[in-house]
Order: sequence, then C-alpha cells, then structure tokens
Amino acid sequence: MQQETYGEVFLIDKPLEWTSFDVVKKVRNALRIKKVGHAGTLDPLATGLLIVCAGKQTKQIETYMGQEKEYSGTFVIGATTESFDLEKPVIPVSDPSHITLAHVTSAAAQLTGNILQVPPMHSAIKVDGKRVYESARKGIEVKMEARPVEVREFEITSFLGNEVGFRISCSKGTYIRSLARDLGEILGVGAYMSSLRRTRIGNFSVKDAHQLPELIESIKARTDENL
Repeated sequence: MQQETYGEVFLIDKPLEWTSFDVVKKVRNALRIKKVGHAGTLDPLATGLLIVCAGKQTKQIETYMGQEKEYSGTFVIGATTESFDLEKPVIPVSDPSHITLAHVTSAAAQLTGNILQVPPMHSAIKVDGKRVYESARKGIEVKMEARPVEVREFEITSFLGNEVGFRISCSKGTYIRSLARDLGEILGVGAYMSSLRRTRIGNFSVKDAHQLPELIESIKARTDENL
C-alpha cells in the first residue's frame, strides 16, 4: 500500500465493552500504518457507529465529528450512579411508581432544543490539562461548566415500569448520560443510562457499518496481498 496516497474511511459497529481506542488500535495494526483515528468517542458500555479514518482521510475527522449524532437506548428512573451509566454501582434515589408517560414526555420536552448541559465528571473532557475522569477516579471534585448543546429530537419510544426507551438526535458534545441525569432531576426520582447505541453520524448509518472481526480479517487479507 502506498501510504503517501492511501486514505480510507471505515464505518464500524463498535462492540460492547471495547473502547474507541481499542477499535482504532485493531484497525491500525491490521493496516500496518500509524495514521488512524476515530471521529467521536463512544464509551465502552455503548455500541454502534464509530467512524474510523486512515491515512489521508484523517484530515476529515473534525468534519465528521461536527455532524449531528443520533442515539437510541434506555434510561432507568428511580436510581442513579456516579457516572450516570452502569460503569458505577446503582444508587437508589426514590420510588418512581407515580411517574407516568406524560411526566417523562414533558421532562424530555424540557431537555429539547438549545440547552446548557453540564458534562459528567466521568468523561474525557480536559480541565486544567487533565481529563476529568482521571480526577473522578481519584475522588477529586472538578467544577464542570455548563456548555451549550442542541438536542434536536428527544423522543420517548417506550415506557415500561422504571425503564424509558428513547431516540435522541443531537449536536457534537452532547452527553446522553447527562440527559439521563437531568431527566431524573426534573422527574425528582433520579435516572441513569442503562444502554446506548449510536445509530447515525450525519448521513452515515450504523446499518451500513461493518462488524469488527469481519472487517479486520478483510483488511489483513488485503494488506497481506499488497506486501
């Protein structure tokens, strides 16, 4: 492969419990080139569309990162966690049995549009040059400033017991875990994100994404042919 002229974009369905960097490392090793990066982190407990750029296409990463994202998943109400997902132990907050679909829909509407959002402490955002999750893991509290984001759509797709299904379209920098926290605060019973799947980035759909094992085998076979 001519590394000087090579450029490629991979749409990958990130497996559960893999970090985004794990995926990039796997693709990098298969391609046997250094210039590989992803266009927007997915947490280990999330699945779905990850755009990985290689070679000259790494110049397009910022463009892809700036595009609208779409997610589906579930929130659990009546409890929370330190990370607002299942990375940390569940902490009961309040009995949610009085909460109705109308309550949840109304809360979602309050979190739709141009809003100010405080990112979670367990995130990769840097404050004073340090990633805040590193401070969080040491028990150090870091003041997180609210940031403007746009939630274009916040649809409640199901509501059964204490589990809320959702579909969200949002701007770059929106944390779905923070929306779970804020939804729980509006409802007064707490909430955390129990599952998350990224289904779209701009015009790219997870339906067109490759499963990682098959993609790696394909890349390796192609790379070996070119050696």
